[in-house]
Amino acid sequence: MTKIGTASGRKRGRPAKIPTATSRTLQFDYPAATAPVAPVIVSNHLAPAKTTAVYDSYWRFAAERQRVFYRRALGSPWPWTENPVMAVYKFTNAYRASDRVSQYLIRNVIYRDDLPDAIDEVVFRILLFKLFNKIDTWERLEKTLGPISFADYRFDQYDAVLTRAMALGHRVYSAAYIMPPGGSAFGYKAKHQNHLKLLEMMMAQALPEKLASARTMQKGFELLRAYPTIGDFLAYQFVTDVNYSEVTNFSEMDFVIPGPGARDGLRKCFADTGGLSDAELIRLMVDRQEQECARLGLEFPSLWGRPLQLIDCQNLFCEVDKYARVAHPEAAGLTGRTRIKQKFVAQARPIQFWYPPKWGINDRIAAGAVPNEAFEVSRPGTNAPESA
Repeated sequence: MTKIGTASGRKRGRPAKIPTATSRTLQFDYPAATAPVAPVIVSNHLAPAKTTAVYDSYWRFAAERQRVFYRRALGSPWPWTENPVMAVYKFTNAYRASDRVSQYLIRNVIYRDDLPDAIDEVVFRILLFKLFNKIDTWERLEKTLGPISFADYRFDQYDAVLTRAMALGHRVYSAAYIMPPGGSAFGYKAKHQNHLKLLEMMMAQALPEKLASARTMQKGFELLRAYPTIGDFLAYQFVTDVNYSEVTNFSEMDFVIPGPGARDGLRKCFADTGGLSDAELIRLMVDRQEQECARLGLEFPSLWGRPLQLIDCQNLFCEVDKYARVAHPEAAGLTGRTRIKQKFVAQARPIQFWYPPKWGINDRIAAGAVPNEAFEVSRPGTNAPESA
């Protein structure tokens, strides 16, 4: 595996371990919220970690976004929130697996009774889908080539479908993240050709079997991170997606890699990190989710009993970074971005929510169970986050 140093001297691909939560002597003070207020002290690690006003918005945003999720799932009519920022702009769900593309991946790519469930077949489908991360691209391939399988994969056939789609003006990649072109690694002119060759390399080197044998999520991350064009962010996203399947069974609480957007959100939420790394701060959020919601008087409706995991709190920092550009324009991040690009547009295709069976929540969904908090605060405006 290529080892690349970071600014801190730590080898990339071997991020710092995230300590398991331990009882801390926390310096808390929960006065009634009046402006201006002293920063909340959330950790006394090396020095007190001090928060900003965006920190409280993080929790209010998370709770309101999850209530919006349930309002839509319960069939409530639009608008699902009275928060003017959340009503206008597009934000992902509080839980990553609830997003439309993740739901499609879980239900229509991974857990398909009509497709083979061998390890190499499942990983092939997941990585093929994630390289483009676009439902239309998957369905275009399947409509033209039939059921997607590694056994029937042919480069020229996949290349022809994607090349034709682009010639007709269709986008084959999602705008959610940017895939590096890969030309220097594989030598093809078209980006999608290089990514198909990347997938071939992964399969030829038995990546599926190696992932299945990995004992930790970090090891799985390192296996993916070793390939050309796969950086820290993509490797973490891909290993999380593989872990939705039965190929691996890592805990989502073992490991986290903050992405660029999350780092921006962290800078806006913490005036002083108190010596904690970005990964440790994300772990702190996971560990304190109940306490912080209680402090702010928020009823947070969990995902049918599943609390926020590291990947969810990491994603929430990305979303709060965007939210703060409008709600807290005075808060400075690392990138200097000041606008939210994408506005909310309702999708016509409804989602029947379904999650990896090993999470044990699908029976509750099928039974129509909804967390009490979702019922009690189902009306827009209840506990809505403050906005600009």
